[in-house]
Parts: sequence; structure tokens; C-alpha cells
Amino acid sequence: MKNHSKATLYVKENGNTKKRALGIFLILLILGLISLIVGRYPQAGFTPISTIIQDPLAQTIILRLRLPRIITAIIAGAILGASGFVFQMLFSNPLVEPGFLGVSQGAAFGAAICILFIGYHPYLIQIISALFAVFGLLLSFLLAKRFHYGGWILRLVLSGIAVSALFSSGLGFLKYTADPMSELQEITFWLLGGLWNVTWPQVISILPVTLLSLVVLYIFRWRINILSLEDRTAHTLGISPIQEKRIMLLFATIGTASVISVSGLVGWIGLIVPHLARRVFGANASMALPGSMLIGAVYLLVCDTIGRSLFSGEMPLGIVTSITGTVLFVLLLSSSRGLGESI
Repeated sequence: MKNHSKATLYVKENGNTKKRALGIFLILLILGLISLIVGRYPQAGFTPISTIIQDPLAQTIILRLRLPRIITAIIAGAILGASGFVFQMLFSNPLVEPGFLGVSQGAAFGAAICILFIGYHPYLIQIISALFAVFGLLLSFLLAKRFHYGGWILRLVLSGIAVSALFSSGLGFLKYTADPMSELQEITFWLLGGLWNVTWPQVISILPVTLLSLVVLYIFRWRINILSLEDRTAHTLGISPIQEKRIMLLFATIGTASVISVSGLVGWIGLIVPHLARRVFGANASMALPGSMLIGAVYLLVCDTIGRSLFSGEMPLGIVTSITGTVLFVLLLSSSRGLGESI
């Protein structure tokens, strides 16, 4: 009887989490449609349907500017949320995020090099920042292999700290040598994050990597609970924890690098969203990981819509996510459950 009641409770809870996921997905669709008609043309606020039908310029703005931007925000939020969840589970640390292995700082360093020595060309910045982000990941792995202190996860943490510090110091030197009237402003503005330059070619350029990363992380979601255990325990359950952790960290990182190359540095999503997902879907990664994707997509879409429509001049996306992320972080810490309960 006890086993039967436990099975019934599990089925019921699983059904409830699926309903929550469906509800958030519907909210995402509704918010996406609302974002299409929110802007500052022909006036601040909502664009009337009649204007969209009759005004060719309004149609162009929606189809060529707003729609690719909305799609990018959804994809970026999903990959940042999922990557943050993977990092927090595999490192058993509630305070890590996707740029933990030198990815974010590597991308920032690459973007600064492009702006300083080549000029502000969005596509070149995208390519070079992505290359340096992946280079930061590879450098972290190579250093971790050479370290002899602690286990694999601890060595990755230490190497990530070292690589991030290295790129941060290099970025500081580049900003020091940049022309304060032009180059320094462009570097600083890119570092603040934003989707104002996103067009259809850029959306298409990041789709293969981001979608592949999301699919791989989704397929491996059933194994994250096991991989979050100690390596010896995972071995006894018949898996190769180090190999599978490398695969998950690799796809989480390259997905993040692809997004950063377009959006610039957008913080707090990978840190906050996984905690929100665990509050809504529970600690089981099989539901919490897809939940992180959905909540991350909603979160970044809302922040981007606020940033581009609240003021006459666009507020950088990184500022909006930092403000909202700080508020959510304080609320989570102030709650009775705190942060690391489900890690």
C-alpha cells in the first residue's frame, strides 16, 4: 500500500510539474506576441493593429527588427538558464553561472580586441568574441589537467578563476589604452550587453550551436541528478562521471559563448533562473532543467522588452538584468528556504 501511494503521489506531482511547464510556455508565447507590438513607433507603447496593417514601415520594424530580436532573447534566455542550472548542479554550488570557466571574460576580451584593432563591426565582434570564449573554456580545461590539487571539479574551479582573472586584467589593459572618445565608449557599451544590433543573419548564425546545445542538455537531463553526486557513487551506478560532465560543461559553455557573441555580457540570468526553476519544478533535474530553459526565456524576453520600450533611449540589457536579478537574489536569500537547499 505504501509503495502504491508513493507511486500515485509521484505521478500526481509529475503531472503538476508538466502543467506548470505548459503554463509557462503559454506565458512565453503570449509575452512574445505582446513584445511584437510594444515599442516606440509610431508612438511609445503598443502599436495599434490598424497601424500594423496599413503602415509598411511598422510592418518592416516588426518583421525585420523586433521579431529577430525577440527570437534571440528567447534562445539566449533558454541557453543561459539551462547552462546555469547545469553548472550549479555539476559543481554543487548555488552561486556559479555559465561564465564560470572564463567564457564571459574571454568573450569580452575578444570583443575589446576587435573594437580596438579592427573597429566596431558587429559580425567580426561576434566571431572573435565567440572564438575567445571557447579559447577561455579550452584554457581552463588545459590548466585543470596540469593542476595536482584536489579532484577534477575543484581543479576546474581554480583554473576558471585563474583564466577569468587573466582575461579581466587583459581587458583592463585594453580599456586603458583605448581612445576615450570612441573606442573606450564602444567597448564599455558592448560590455553592458544588448540586442539592438540583432538581425536575421545573426539569428541564423547562432541557431545551429544554441539549438544543438539545448538539445544535448535536454537529452542528458535525466543524468544530471546522478552526475551531481560524488564520482565514486556515480561510478557504482554504471556511468563515467568525468567524461559525461565534460560533455555537459562543453555544450553549456559553447552555447553560452554563441549567445554572448551577439548579446554582449548579460549577467544574473544563469545565476538566478535555476533557483527560480527549482522553486517551481522541484529539485529533480528532469523537470527543473527544461523549467530553467522556459523561465530563462521569459526572464530575458521581459527584460529586453523593458529595456527597449521604457525610455526614449534604449537601456542596455545588462543593466536591466542586473537590477531585476539583484532584487530577485535578495528576495531568494530573504526567503525561508534560502539558496542552496535543493543543490
